[in-house]
Amino acid sequence: MTKHVGSRLAALVGLVASGAAWGTAYDQGKTWNMPVGVTEISRNVYDLHMLIFWVCVGIGVVVFGVMFYSVFAHRRSRHPKPADFHESTSIEIMWTIVPFAILVAMAIPAAGALIKMEDMRGAQLSIKVTGYQWKWRYDYVDKDVGFFSTLHADSNYARQLGSGVDPNTVPNYLLEVDNRLVVPVRTKIRFLITANDVLHAWWVPDLAVKKDAIPGFVNEMWASIDQPGIYRGVCAELCGRDHGFMPVVVEAVDEKAFEQWLADRKAGKATAIGHGPAPTLVAGAVPAAAAPAAEAAPAPAAEVAAAPAAEPASGEKIYNTQCAACHQPGGQGMAPTFPTLVGSAIVNGPADAHIQHTLKGKNLMPPFAHLSDADIAAALTYERTSWGNKGGAVTADQVRAQRK
Repeated sequence: MTKHVGSRLAALVGLVASGAAWGTAYDQGKTWNMPVGVTEISRNVYDLHMLIFWVCVGIGVVVFGVMFYSVFAHRRSRHPKPADFHESTSIEIMWTIVPFAILVAMAIPAAGALIKMEDMRGAQLSIKVTGYQWKWRYDYVDKDVGFFSTLHADSNYARQLGSGVDPNTVPNYLLEVDNRLVVPVRTKIRFLITANDVLHAWWVPDLAVKKDAIPGFVNEMWASIDQPGIYRGVCAELCGRDHGFMPVVVEAVDEKAFEQWLADRKAGKATAIGHGPAPTLVAGAVPAAAAPAAEAAPAPAAEVAAAPAAEPASGEKIYNTQCAACHQPGGQGMAPTFPTLVGSAIVNGPADAHIQHTLKGKNLMPPFAHLSDADIAAALTYERTSWGNKGGAVTADQVRAQRK
């Protein structure tokens, strides 16, 4: 009973945090309406929204005007004897035809916008977006590039209970990631949306794109961004206790900068962002530190094969990126849902059992088989040798053997 209550409370906290983060972002921009956005579709959606809004305002004015007039003009003091008519064929015909005509008038532009949204023809770039608990993975189809995108370490640390950090001092709190989705401007991009575990929803308001990510099913949408910039969104489906901590950040750059970033990514030259706000790619120039980070999770097979083995010191970074959200930076966990790792039997026990636990997951802990052998080994070594634990080191070969 306590476990279920704790899980539901955690989910509620995640939902509130997501809304609070998004509300704060909009308050900072003093924006109370939906954004116009930076794509043709987003402008169409905004125009349609405003058209329907004013139609509804007009209907409200007419309906409430008639109601108030009727109450005033036919009050008892003026008409002590009420009218005794029962029905009016003319009025019934009118209140059937007029709403029907209004609905048809609104449906025409709405249908046009929906048809345009679903037109995937002529896409110049396809990106597969996969939702995980609680992160996103982006794979550039036919480009041999892919990576995970996780809540930025600064936001992740500040959100922990007892962190002592004022969230107002963290740039883009809960709306920054370690790896941004980099895309070219003025390019029709097709997004293929799916999920690995539960329902998610990929939403970027400035692009007017929002689709459910459903396990075993692929949804489609597209966008062509007009101008370079950074556009932020969130997961818009309650997907679990950390729902509020899996933001979306899209960085649009000119085509030349994108091609250079893509080449650097394939060559394994992209470096981790680290702490602080993520760097911005400037249109027309790609400084070495500007490319979004190499993920703590693995790149595709081609990248993993070329990458050097993880150094032991990277274990703390991987732990803070992948594990600290649930088990806390100090390993103390969040009872009763996520147990402490300090003195834990699994952490101090046989390495093979610890590896299997990490690869396959258990209860609310998702599987982390998508991480590379070196990254898992580094993170587990950090867990097994920190906070007084005496479990000993884990090697990539041991992780590889447990995958079989």
